[in-house]
Amino acid sequence: MELIRTLTQMVHSLRARGIRRRVAVVCPKDSHTEYVIIRALREEIAEFLLVSDTADMEMAYHLRMASPDFVRVYEAETPDAAAALAVELVRTGEADILMKGLINTDNLLRAVLNKEKGLLPSGGVLSHVAVAQVPLYHKLLFFSDAAVIPRPTLDQFRAMIMADVALCRKLGSEQPRVALIHCTEKINEKFPHTISYVQLKEEALQGKLGSVFVDGPMDARTACDAHSGQIKGLASPVVGNADIMIFPNIESGNTFYKTLSLFGDANMAGMLTGTIAPVVVPSRADSGNSKYYSLALACLAGNEPQNECL
Repeated sequence: MELIRTLTQMVHSLRARGIRRRVAVVCPKDSHTEYVIIRALREEIAEFLLVSDTADMEMAYHLRMASPDFVRVYEAETPDAAAALAVELVRTGEADILMKGLINTDNLLRAVLNKEKGLLPSGGVLSHVAVAQVPLYHKLLFFSDAAVIPRPTLDQFRAMIMADVALCRKLGSEQPRVALIHCTEKINEKFPHTISYVQLKEEALQGKLGSVFVDGPMDARTACDAHSGQIKGLASPVVGNADIMIFPNIESGNTFYKTLSLFGDANMAGMLTGTIAPVVVPSRADSGNSKYYSLALACLAGNEPQNECL
């Protein structure tokens, strides 16, 4: 498979391969969600199961009338009930993807993380992966975690890498290059994540993380700028050519996300990983384009059969 280097190419790949996912949308009652649904229908990458609360059914019915062959409508008494119903549609295989509309993220995640009826397998690690198309970088850049895990443990770092690598491969990277991000290249016990980085690099060399290059600690510039690595005397397949960046904490990951989107003129996409099916939880401040590309990313990620919830 040819490497997908832009978000537009990702959509084209979905269409060329005839992938059309069934998406359960919780509370589709805002203009951005409407835009995503209409565009996805027009570009034939998804069909929709719209789950709304009784007080806000108007947009769902409007979308159903506009495309009756590819839109179904479900009614629930409250937003929380709508979230629970949408999660159940995914659990039972009626939908392939869960997407947030105009509902509080905490309310949606309460249904996703329900131990008996949710989407996270027992012992699983919920994380977030973002994908950025940055004008000054030569390919798509994946990074975690900007939204879920405050201070990753070694096990959580490992799970993040495995999830991001699997997604990266679906976009055509046969041997993804993973940069473990820190402010310097030095290992220091004052920064416990750098100790975890040493273990992760050893596991990668032993083949425990699959066909992948892992290196770090290194700063974000070194990960994406070969000249920076040359000045520092660093030689690695990862330096200046990272596919994936793993951040040490949610503050740095989230700041990177917001900075790229605001000042870097980057197109962004993102989704939750670790669940039995992709979950799209866009921020209210994300653009319509970002929310659309997030859905397209989830459609591509859902290409393989998902494991049952344990």
